[in-house]
Amino acid sequence: MSTDDRGTVTTGIARLHAAPALAGPGRFALVTNHTGVLPDLRPAAPALLAAGAPLVALFGPEHGLHGTGQAGEGETARTDPGTGLPVYDTYRRDGERLDKLLIDSGVDALVHDLQDIGARCYTYVWTMFDLMVSAARTGIRFVVADRPNPLGGLLSEGPLLDPAWAGFVGRAPIPVRHGLTCGELARHLNASAVPRAAGRAADLTVIEALGWRRAQDAAATGLPWIAPSPNIPTPATATVYPGTSLFEGTNLSEGRGTTQPFEIVGAPYVDARFAPALTELALPGVHFRDLRFVPAFHKHAGRQLRGVQLHITDRAAFAPVRTAVAMLAVLRRLYPDDFAWHTTDGGAEGTGHRHFVDLLWGSDRLRRSVDAGDDPLPLCDPPAPPARWAGDDALLYP
Repeated sequence: MSTDDRGTVTTGIARLHAAPALAGPGRFALVTNHTGVLPDLRPAAPALLAAGAPLVALFGPEHGLHGTGQAGEGETARTDPGTGLPVYDTYRRDGERLDKLLIDSGVDALVHDLQDIGARCYTYVWTMFDLMVSAARTGIRFVVADRPNPLGGLLSEGPLLDPAWAGFVGRAPIPVRHGLTCGELARHLNASAVPRAAGRAADLTVIEALGWRRAQDAAATGLPWIAPSPNIPTPATATVYPGTSLFEGTNLSEGRGTTQPFEIVGAPYVDARFAPALTELALPGVHFRDLRFVPAFHKHAGRQLRGVQLHITDRAAFAPVRTAVAMLAVLRRLYPDDFAWHTTDGGAEGTGHRHFVDLLWGSDRLRRSVDAGDDPLPLCDPPAPPARWAGDDALLYP
């Protein structure tokens, strides 16, 4: 993404802080976490209270209100010590359980302010979707305080999810890298998937981020970077994540337990052939460096692994999904007896559960293509304008 056009962006939550009436009438809950800050880094919840906003509750996603939980974890605190507000943990709740949370909170509206990173499998999107569905069912208004997509908004990659493979890493048909903001996703989902799940659309309002243009990535917005979850520490991590998150569905380490998660991948069986084989592909915008590393936790914890680090040389040319798919094909070719897919119970393939990579990809076509030795790159739609799949009606920014 180009960073030539630098400018200050006013986020939706900053606009709400300046004018609390933008949330509409009545009391509201804030769906947020540690990324929910104003541009000067003040936490949004206490700032809204100080501005006189009728904020009465907080809802937290995966990783919790303060972002301390690892993948697959929330937080247990029921009261926020900073504001005294009740905290409702939404993680692993949907359907009637989530409806009950909304009703118990006694709010008239939910205001969503979470920093997404532009990948379908990132669960903040689906926290938003599940809450929109519950809001539609319970008659509670839904407001998105919008933020820029840190990858920019010009391109999308990968196929639309097949609904047969829906889960919490993908509830509805959007691409692997979607190219929309949360507000734009909310508009698209509210016109398509929410009515199918709830029987009607949600009463949706989007407080737009002012000054953002689709060509701007995180560095070009003038906004501070806050790691949205423990394993997305930097903008560079966010850049590769839509692709290398697929390695969560394999027996390779995706770098969790290191200081560079998702920027490095490796396994005990990888050898000196891997990096040169990737370099020969001449994939745009990326160089591969042979390296060794020892994860402190997660897969292969405490073992020395060999693999590669992805060094991004041209963010505009780099295609994270196509790059990761090419890497998977090389691994299957070089290490046919060692490379394996993980299933949803965390075990190796053949244990009788669904393959996690199928949920991440949105169908089993990628896994079957790689296993057959076919070229899987045709499965990755070439990077396309988001309007191609989401429709112009969903878009809010030039």
